[in-house]
Amino acid sequence: MNYSENILGTIGNTPLVKLNKVVAGVDALVLAKVETFNPGNSVKDRMAVKMIQDAEADGRLQPGGTIIEGTSGNTGMGLALAAIVKGYKLICVISDKQSKEKMDILRAVGAKVVVCPTDVEPTDPRSYYSVSKRLAKETPNSWYVNQYDNPSNAIAHYEQTGPEIWEQTQGKITHFVVGVGTGGTISGVAKYLKEKNPNIKIWGIDTYGSVFKKYHETGIFDENEIYSYITEGIGEDILPKNVDFSLIDGFTKVTDKDAAVYTRKIALEEGIFVGNSAGAAVKGLLQLKDHFKPEDVVVVLFHDSGSRYVGKMFNDDWMRERGFLEEEITKAEDVIKDHLDKSLIIARTEELVSHAIERMRKYKISQIPVVDVNGFVGSVDESLLFQSYINDKNSAERPLREIMGAPYPIVAMGTPIEEVSKLFTRENAAVLIDLGNGKHHIITKYDIIGSIK
Repeated sequence: MNYSENILGTIGNTPLVKLNKVVAGVDALVLAKVETFNPGNSVKDRMAVKMIQDAEADGRLQPGGTIIEGTSGNTGMGLALAAIVKGYKLICVISDKQSKEKMDILRAVGAKVVVCPTDVEPTDPRSYYSVSKRLAKETPNSWYVNQYDNPSNAIAHYEQTGPEIWEQTQGKITHFVVGVGTGGTISGVAKYLKEKNPNIKIWGIDTYGSVFKKYHETGIFDENEIYSYITEGIGEDILPKNVDFSLIDGFTKVTDKDAAVYTRKIALEEGIFVGNSAGAAVKGLLQLKDHFKPEDVVVVLFHDSGSRYVGKMFNDDWMRERGFLEEEITKAEDVIKDHLDKSLIIARTEELVSHAIERMRKYKISQIPVVDVNGFVGSVDESLLFQSYINDKNSAERPLREIMGAPYPIVAMGTPIEEVSKLFTRENAAVLIDLGNGKHHIITKYDIIGSIK
């Protein structure tokens, strides 16, 4: 009989799958190493088990102990599977930018999940790096995994992933393309492949908001490059010890939007349901296509499953809110189609300035058309109200007709977006669209900016 002693025995030996439509225009054979076939549906299963085995071997992890790790979700899943089989408790510290699916899955396999804010410095006591370390000090019989600096991370890929790719391509691989986060996958695979053939090129996929690309090219750790980004699992605001820059031939950066769009393309054009970093990797590969020749064999690694991102990249509303959805915006009504059903907030000439301020606060808006019995006769916005207050501290008790500006221009449905855009000036912060039947809607500068692709 052919069976595994437990679920950990099914880790590895994931397939290589030829990519077709999604890499059209790339003059080489492109193969995806699809790591979703691991039991935890990600490449991180490999290193999670290796890190635990090595910690058991040297006594860092004792029987019945508690495993503590800061994770974007996938390493936590791999650790959870091993913890279940081996009888450990697990605490996963995760940042709040990670998908709800990841958090729910971790809880489903018995992990305690602690959520920390994303937009803080790594040294901030609230960061998931700092919270992980603190919990490890406070929890008896615990072991802090530290996948970023734990050498077992890269060793797992040197011992497993690299040899698999070499054997599956019969040594014909010429390029390896992969997203870089902790650095274990790229460094472990690169070390093995370059020992077999030093001419193999290793390309890392980075994201905007991360420091890897510039540091690799200049040796400068530029804190000005660090800012919040949406793409999960790749990029860092630190330099993990597992990233061996000497083994990497180059980086290319991919935007959040491109990563999200290509994540969906992989599913729709290849039938491979994978996660956000896979979208980034494919877009990065396309950006690198001039480096490839017809006889080349390019392997790109897909880290995890699309099931982790059903509420994000695979959700039209989430994509639309961020301007990631590929929708044609040509007419005035296209810009506001997602909130056309909302009533227009107005103020009347005889209302007080304080009423307009209260309405702006209540509805979280910055511009209000002013009407009288004849229709639209003026407007107020936050700049006008601020200036009015500077000139007269008692302006809140004055009627709006005394301080209001000119009425907003009105356009018909079907007006080209280019014509609408020209109506915005320093003095004019909004445009009204006539919906018919006496109804109007407001278009703001924010709406126009949000429609830019």
